Amino acid sequence: MKRKRIIVMGFMGSCPIAGVIWQHIHYIVGLQRLGHDVFYIEDSARFLYDPEANEDTTNYSYAARLLQSLGAEFGFARRWAFCARFLPATPTVGLTLKRMRALYREADAILNVCGAQEFNEDLLTSERLLYIDTDPGVAQIDVDLRRRGTIATLRRHRALFTFGENVGTSDFPVPTCGLKWWPTRQPVVIDFWKTNRPPKPGALLTTVANLDTAGKKDIEWRGEKYLWNKSAEVRRFASAPRRAGETFELAANMDDQQLAGRLARNGWQLRPVGEIGIDHRRYRNYIRGSKGEFTVAKDQYVRLNSGWFSDRSACYLAAGRPVITQDTGFTKHYGNAGGVFAFRSLGEIVEAVKMINADYSHHSRAARSLACEVFAADKVLSSLLERAGI
Repeated sequence: MKRKRIIVMGFMGSCPIAGVIWQHIHYIVGLQRLGHDVFYIEDSARFLYDPEANEDTTNYSYAARLLQSLGAEFGFARRWAFCARFLPATPTVGLTLKRMRALYREADAILNVCGAQEFNEDLLTSERLLYIDTDPGVAQIDVDLRRRGTIATLRRHRALFTFGENVGTSDFPVPTCGLKWWPTRQPVVIDFWKTNRPPKPGALLTTVANLDTAGKKDIEWRGEKYLWNKSAEVRRFASAPRRAGETFELAANMDDQQLAGRLARNGWQLRPVGEIGIDHRRYRNYIRGSKGEFTVAKDQYVRLNSGWFSDRSACYLAAGRPVITQDTGFTKHYGNAGGVFAFRSLGEIVEAVKMINADYSHHSRAARSLACEVFAADKVLSSLLERAGI
């Protein structure tokens, strides 16, 4: 593939959560390893989250330090920028605003990861924007509801990609209204997660989750409400560890004490997410030190049968850790042949745990093999660029 100049745009500086960081790093490093000239830019009018102060802020010093550190660690030092559009005079850190504007004009592709990048007059000089939809259902329903802002934003992109692999098929109920959505997956740089050691005796099935119950991103569509957070699904399957006969661990900030008590009574070990949630190295070590993952999916992904699969779960697979996850329709494309187990009932969870325990080595190898086959960054990203005509 001919070397291209590519900008990855996202929000790992303004929302410096470990899972978000890895999601973006996989795009940056994956594209670098394909031989491309890669830059990372955040250029937003939104306020930031500062995990040290645990508050939203206009102070971008934490974001700047983080991006400088990540740039040095992952090979994009002097190739990143943070532009604070929410402040007068539009201050930037890293690359200058002049250099950013030149890159927007020159880039062969600009990846709008998570669709998080809003437009400004500088960015609109590009005709090579690619939309990466990591939360299928939201944008598609907005289009069906004729929300002009969403429609205008999507149409401004050269190509639309989505983690919802069933979008645009008869398996997904929301019409595409004439927009072409290409299926894609979270790219994973497999060797970042490699470990030659099996989990230690007593290692648990774990997951890292956000159990925010505020409902700010719930969707109303055709008389139904589709929930954004996982809390309802956690409640549905609260008895899973007790039924399976072993302890599961949940790393999360648990504000709902009633739910916490219910989980504890059913065999869950609850762990404050703490440094795991904001330190990308500790997050990786936590995944690699686990026996595997047990997790639920958001109600939106499940009931819309989107075909979505978690970028975090893909990292468990790359580490050779089997995954038991709620079925969102992704099994139409891969899975349930070892390494990953999709469930819709408590009985299927119990059976998955039994199968993993019966031959852990087999399912560990199958997990890593599936990651290499389905989520490897070189495959995912070269396919994405080719289909976008880049």
